[in-house]
Amino acid sequence: MPWVITGLILSCGVAGLIGFGPPDGFPLLELAFFVPAVTVAQGLLVQHHARGMRISFNLTDIPLALALFYLSPFWVVAVKFAASTLFYGSRYLRTDIGALKPLFNIGLTSTGTVAAALFVQYAGLRAATDPYTWLVLIVAIVIMGIVTTAFISLMLYFLSGWDSVVKAWIGFALTMAGPVVAACVGLIFLILLDATLWAGLLVGFVVVAVVYLARNYMRLRRQRHVLSELNDFTQLVVDSVRSNRLIDAMLGRLREILSAESATVWVPARGRYPEIRLTSGVDDPGLTDLDPVPGSLQNQVMASGEGVLVTPKNGNRSQHAELEAAGLRCAMLVPLRSGDEVYGCLSVADRIGGELSHFVPGDLQLLETIAAHVSIAVQNERLVDQLRYDAFHDPLTGLASRRRSLEALAEAIAITVPGEVVAVLMFDVDGMHEINDALGHEAGDALLTEFSRRLAEHAPDASFIGRIDSDEFILQTRLPSTEAAADTARRLRSEVQGPFEFGGVAVEVSAAVGVVTHPDFATDADELLQRADTATRQAKQAVDGVQTYHSGLESESLRRIGLASDLRRALDRGELEVHFQPKVALESGALVGAEALVRWPHPTYGPLSPEEFIAIAGSTGQLGRLTEMVLAEALRHSVEWAREDGPLRMAVNLSPRTLADAAFPERVAELLAGHGVPPDRLTFEITEDDMVTDGSRLAPGLDRLHETGVRLSVDDFGTGYSSLAYLRRLPIQEIKIDLRFVQGMATDADDRAIVKAVLGLARHFEIDVVAEGIESHQTVEQLRSMECEIGQGYYFSRPLPPDRFAAWLDTQGGGKGSGRLRAV
Repeated sequence: MPWVITGLILSCGVAGLIGFGPPDGFPLLELAFFVPAVTVAQGLLVQHHARGMRISFNLTDIPLALALFYLSPFWVVAVKFAASTLFYGSRYLRTDIGALKPLFNIGLTSTGTVAAALFVQYAGLRAATDPYTWLVLIVAIVIMGIVTTAFISLMLYFLSGWDSVVKAWIGFALTMAGPVVAACVGLIFLILLDATLWAGLLVGFVVVAVVYLARNYMRLRRQRHVLSELNDFTQLVVDSVRSNRLIDAMLGRLREILSAESATVWVPARGRYPEIRLTSGVDDPGLTDLDPVPGSLQNQVMASGEGVLVTPKNGNRSQHAELEAAGLRCAMLVPLRSGDEVYGCLSVADRIGGELSHFVPGDLQLLETIAAHVSIAVQNERLVDQLRYDAFHDPLTGLASRRRSLEALAEAIAITVPGEVVAVLMFDVDGMHEINDALGHEAGDALLTEFSRRLAEHAPDASFIGRIDSDEFILQTRLPSTEAAADTARRLRSEVQGPFEFGGVAVEVSAAVGVVTHPDFATDADELLQRADTATRQAKQAVDGVQTYHSGLESESLRRIGLASDLRRALDRGELEVHFQPKVALESGALVGAEALVRWPHPTYGPLSPEEFIAIAGSTGQLGRLTEMVLAEALRHSVEWAREDGPLRMAVNLSPRTLADAAFPERVAELLAGHGVPPDRLTFEITEDDMVTDGSRLAPGLDRLHETGVRLSVDDFGTGYSSLAYLRRLPIQEIKIDLRFVQGMATDADDRAIVKAVLGLARHFEIDVVAEGIESHQTVEQLRSMECEIGQGYYFSRPLPPDRFAAWLDTQGGGKGSGRLRAV
């Protein structure tokens, strides 16, 4: 879509040039003046901060006002096109970031100029001293700003959503005074030049003086801003030392001051103290121990005691290679000192603002000053102690961090006590994502704090408790046996359960518990933690929520890991297959459509259950790609097996994860258009459980798909029979009766009654019904008697690969018969 928008804008600019047509004559002197003037003016930025946004505009409207008066519309657009090509081409292409941005900006400026020139041509101009001329030129500048902002908004909508569009128009409103002032300056120059061309000398002198003064003003303003930030930072450091949250505050504020994506403090291991590495990232609410900056650069700073700036214009070839290998654009590193001793390193990486945003030498000086302020504000030992405390403790619950928990496990298993095992219980708190989504992260934090309090309150004496992940806790203690550890896990799970009130809403506290013991099932701390995690994942499926580790769990986890990697390769190589199962009109026997079902003939394990590998695709981020592959194959064969009334109707299963993807409806529309399939020939099937559980969350996606014209079907209908309100609220056109009820019709009166009730309900809501799982002629006759229109099941055909499905179509005589249906 960005390329489509860019092509549209460039087309508008070119169409403007063609529409104006080249006039007679070639104004060489005017072009020689205006092209360089506009090019230079584009690089003269005026910046200011307003409402939390950094807003900038250039001074191209000064020469543009003159060009609109002196040049014909064709040459005005040509000047802007040539100037923007020179400016953006030299600025962007040499940075090797591709052609999209320069082409978009060239088209944007050209199209805006076309709009301004059209207005001037329509309104007409009078004498340079006539106020009417002034008004026309100023309005033309404003129109150009509106047009360019509209196209920018269109691009931002597809890239970032409505929030960015709103910010774009707010920025336009706040900066509109700048172009108007620039146009007024251009009009003053116009009046002077109209009086005498010798005024050009005075104009040139004024322009040079204004540019010089503006640059110095911006430099002084930046210096004042830096001094203000340093003063605030110093006070923040002092306050943070008092509140015992120095590193949290320091790194977060440092990242904001330098507009960096991450800020890191590193203190190497020394004596009995371990290494400390803490990072504040723009996407992380707290501190992590993940450091994006290469360790070799940090070692250089520690060895030399000098700051390092690595950008496309600074640093040596080796430093550039290391930064590129780490996936970074730029970085700054400075030493932390205690007197003459270097004890650590402070670094920031990647400036916010895109590929062209980099740190400058002045930013390195600022970072060095900040590092000096930190060292002066607190004594070295106090800072190092604070760093170690932050590294080994969770700031939310006060419990030990993952690193400290691993150390405690290593210390525990190093001591052998006869008749006892070291038991590790891992607790995975249930429903954290739902609570964060529904009540906010503050509620989630309160829940974790309450859970840690309950766990500490009921834990056995001398237990060690730590928080090792966002919603995972471990409890390490000594017990007589593995069985005793499992009993303790069940007791603790029962005692930490129960309602917890936040903001007047009762939230249920619960957790899955994995149990592993040493020396029975692990030999070191890492293995204990890894196997506890394996048991915890399985505990989510256990009836009592507790799972003790055994070797069978490991093989299952290894199988899932291997299948995740195999699935990615299978998608890359096109090894997955799509089979098709027909849908048949029960009364006439005519083929009315087919359901596309993915199959994976694994080279090692043979045919895999779709439930198994679809779950793996969902947990590894491959589900969207898998869904699009099935959808593309279904649409391709829909056209290939077209009937007299058009492409064959196709049904594709859809998961809530895919439906929640905001970009999915647009992708569906693209695929439908690309294959030439009308939207009403495609049906998406969503299971009833997902409809009942996530109906409100999925409603926007369902509505957007419905707007494209595709049909929506409820699969496995009947399993959520107690919650039918969604049939009235959601845009559903079809329901598929769950196969368990259909298969039980012949022998179970209750199942037969349920099927009959569903058919009556569907008629009331005017919804189509498909009976799936038909396996006998008796079931077909019963469904016919109940006036069920469409059936699907092994009685008609199993899911078939495309070649066999095509052969089945031939055997059915085009899907129309005498009512005597044959099974395959």
